Formats: sequence, structure tokens, C-alpha cells
Amino acid sequence: MSRVAKMPVQLPKGVELKEQDRRVTVKGPKGELSMDLRPGIDLTVDGGEATVSLTEGGKSTMAMAGTTRALLSNMVSGVSSGFEKKLELVGVGYRAQAQGRMLNLTLGFSHPVAYQVPEGVDVETPSQTEVLIKGVDKQKVGQVAAEIRAYRPPEPYKGKGVRYSDERVVMKEAKKK
Repeated sequence: MSRVAKMPVQLPKGVELKEQDRRVTVKGPKGELSMDLRPGIDLTVDGGEATVSLTEGGKSTMAMAGTTRALLSNMVSGVSSGFEKKLELVGVGYRAQAQGRMLNLTLGFSHPVAYQVPEGVDVETPSQTEVLIKGVDKQKVGQVAAEIRAYRPPEPYKGKGVRYSDERVVMKEAKKK
């Protein structure tokens, strides 16, 4: 079993973890998440800790034990504190505006881009050049951020485009005569 899988997942106060028919449900103050356990992997909950263990020792099962533990840990931290990603729009005239479940982007195209925000994810625009993506599910938050960034990824010559707030764009030197 992997080193990651051997570590127990700490359950903070207000977070409740249940397993029923190979389906794990985690409830917390921010929401509720659930996932199915793979065959060969068991989950034990005592007190404020959840531990992942193996029932069979196949290679793929051992590999999935660490993944299951990491997914469980992400679920627990998601329902207790949530996840967020921040995007920045760099470029003249690049703007973002959130209207309900739609995110309207002006990214230098001949047309505005309208992005439909999926359920379980909230999008805010504190300023015209910042987009804040919040949610309980780490995978969904990251996927939404990646899809928005994919409309206009940062280019290496002027640095224009949509980038993560902590992303560092390596600039290339322009062609010389």
C-alpha cells in the first residue's frame, strides 16, 4: 500500500462521513459530496479519523488506495472550507462580467464569449479583469478554471490572455533585425 494511503484522513468538527453500499458521502457546512469505492478498497471510520485499507493486493488496487485517500481528503476539505481559483485577464479591452449562471468574457475576438457555469460552482468578478471561481468539488473548480483559461491562454510575446493568478508566463524576446 502507498505511503499516502497509510495516512488517516482527519475529520474536522461539523464534517460527517458515512459509507453505505460502497458509496461514501461527506457532509459539511459548505455542502455534500459523494463517491463510489472501488472493489478491493475498504474504508474504516472511528471517531474523527477515516482510514483506507486494502482487502486484496493487486497492483492496480494498491495504486488506487492512495488515490482514494487523496480524493477523500479533498472531499473533506471541500465541504469544510471549499476551494477557489483566481484567474486574471491581461490585455487591452479584456473584460469579464458574471451574470447569474453565465460568465460573459470579452477577449479580443470579434464576438463576446458566453460561458455557462455548471452547477456546484460559483463564479464572481471582483473587478473587470479578475475572475474568482469557488466551489466544494476540487475537480469541478479546476475544470471550470481550465475551460475559461483555454479560450485565450497567455501568449509568450506580450503576455496577453487569461492566466491563473499565481501563474508565471515566461516571455520570449521579439525578433531582432
